Amino acid sequence: MKAKGTVFKYGDNVDTDVIIPARYLNNSDPAVLAQHCMEDLDKEFVKKVRPGDIVVGGSNFGCGSSREHAPMALGACGIGCVIAKSYARIFYRNSINIGLPIIECPEAVDGISAGDTVSVDFENGLIVNETTGARFHAAPFPAFIQGIIQAGGLMKWLKKGGAS
Repeated sequence: MKAKGTVFKYGDNVDTDVIIPARYLNNSDPAVLAQHCMEDLDKEFVKKVRPGDIVVGGSNFGCGSSREHAPMALGACGIGCVIAKSYARIFYRNSINIGLPIIECPEAVDGISAGDTVSVDFENGLIVNETTGARFHAAPFPAFIQGIIQAGGLMKWLKKGGAS
């Protein structure tokens, strides 16, 4: 599994309310959520994001409420991966459950700038800043998590017999 795209970089404590504002939570349609992703933090995000792009955040990314809408909105925008220094625990689990690959690597966050092109090899935990040539290593996803993400989320993985 791999991802490659242009980086949108944000700071610490990006909470679920700015990933997808609460006023849109009455809708669970991923396409609708994608239209409003990050709009309270970055009004230009949905106009600029392209499939495969990468969000980079600081510490405690995805803090706040436990809604699945936040990783769902990011995935529906086409985000190929989120890289952060650390994640709120429930956001991390929700992301995997809906099939959004996220990786924790503080060194990569410090070595990546907005607008850089970055590639991620999840199987080997390799993050490469294609713009600067810098390489970073993170813990690779275990095989079962790779299976969940490749299946498009936990429920789809289970339907395919992933837990057997």
